[in-house]
Amino acid sequence: MTRKDNVILVANSASTPLGHKLAERLWMPFTELERKVFADGERFHAFPNSVSGKDLVILGATHDDQSHQELIDLISGGRYWNAASVNVVIPFLGYSTMERAKPGSFELPKGITRTRQIFRARPSFVAFVDLHSEAVLHAHSGEIRTQHVWSDELVVDKIKKSGLTNYVLVSPDYGFSKRVARLASLLDCPHTAADKDRYDTDKTIVSQVSSVVKGKTVIICDDMIRTGGSILQTADRCLEAGAKEVYAHATHLVMAGDSMERFKKGPIKKIIGSDTYPGKASNDLLDVYSIAPLLADVIEDHLHI
Repeated sequence: MTRKDNVILVANSASTPLGHKLAERLWMPFTELERKVFADGERFHAFPNSVSGKDLVILGATHDDQSHQELIDLISGGRYWNAASVNVVIPFLGYSTMERAKPGSFELPKGITRTRQIFRARPSFVAFVDLHSEAVLHAHSGEIRTQHVWSDELVVDKIKKSGLTNYVLVSPDYGFSKRVARLASLLDCPHTAADKDRYDTDKTIVSQVSSVVKGKTVIICDDMIRTGGSILQTADRCLEAGAKEVYAHATHLVMAGDSMERFKKGPIKKIIGSDTYPGKASNDLLDVYSIAPLLADVIEDHLHI
């Protein structure tokens, strides 16, 4: 069993706020890295104390290139300074929707190639939260332990405490319907899936939704909201099918481009989601809960602390 005083918890810059919440849940200190940016743009990092012989836990979303590289640097630094183990928790994996390359397209499947870069830095353990595809779990040669962490219990608890009643869960496409069915079984409520087709990058069309939504409160569930186009279309189809009102839930609130403005003008009353994606906080549109309790359980179980 690992002693908590042998664990050092750090985070890349983007996930530092979540790191503080995680430290509170673990009842242990959060270690702030020493950081500097030189005039030529090069970045300096240092651990404030020795990590030799310690179990290093690194929290790091990889939602942009800088955060991805910083995570790799921290893993490599932990190895360089002889940490006993280097344990990584990635609340949001960037490029996770690019896990496959279409034959003959010559595109780069960055979901795989970038995750492989993380694995090649030689962490001992890597946990991912609500992956778009589990294919990335296998982008290593077998010597790294990985874990796909599902946030089902947090989602169910949040919906139960939301005050919503007589609701039905709706998946914006058939690809996510198994996850929605699992959530519906835990909530003891009906569920259905919209009929969606993708015709270009970030462009989809939703044609219809089952009449099971009639007279009910709809909660559209997805793993992430990027531009929000398909969810807004699904909301429209649900209202056309007789839904009383529409809410949405997504673990990862990317909310790219002008999506916030589009949602504010749209039919969805509230978007519920977690803080896996850096910089998201509750406001008039978003109801954000923390993923920290779940991550604390993962770390405690893995390190036996």
